[in-house]
Amino acid sequence: MSCKGRDNSCVRDVIKEIIKAQDEVAALMDNGCCDVSCERSIRDLLSPADEAPRNTTVPFILYCKDCKPFVGSGVIRKQLGMSENTFLDCLSSPIFRAKKFTNDGKCVKLELLIPVTMGGSQPERSCNGKHVCDYFPGNSIRNLRATGVCITVDLDCFCSITCLEPTTPLMATREEMDDAMSQFEG
Repeated sequence: MSCKGRDNSCVRDVIKEIIKAQDEVAALMDNGCCDVSCERSIRDLLSPADEAPRNTTVPFILYCKDCKPFVGSGVIRKQLGMSENTFLDCLSSPIFRAKKFTNDGKCVKLELLIPVTMGGSQPERSCNGKHVCDYFPGNSIRNLRATGVCITVDLDCFCSITCLEPTTPLMATREEMDDAMSQFEG
């Protein structure tokens, strides 16, 4: 898929719809926290089957103008085993949750979502993590986990978007949330 000119409003419009739907679900749940297509995922998020639990998120993948998936990354502090020692660890993922638009509406804050196993652990990526499928090795992935790590991106840098089925990501670990919050402390 190629992009012509600088008008990439289709990606921006889809992300606006995702945020609107997620905000509507959050309001309904009163928590206010921060065949698959984007339209179907948005519709499913807003109108779930009666027997299914309500999902809160439409995860998605963004593709750069060179048609390669965008892989976001961030560094977080984690606890080393049961000790009080910590280390810095790098998180990367091509899967995101839209959080909110910036004041100018050109950029959006995205939270990295990482694929995890049934036990909530992040498996080793296959190959070098340049392809989306590298983050989904074998058949071990059961859910996505919020990380608390957010990045702000300019949507004019992207050409296309692929939405995943609506889900409710597992909560970020305490260490990830503490580290994400420490960015805002003096």
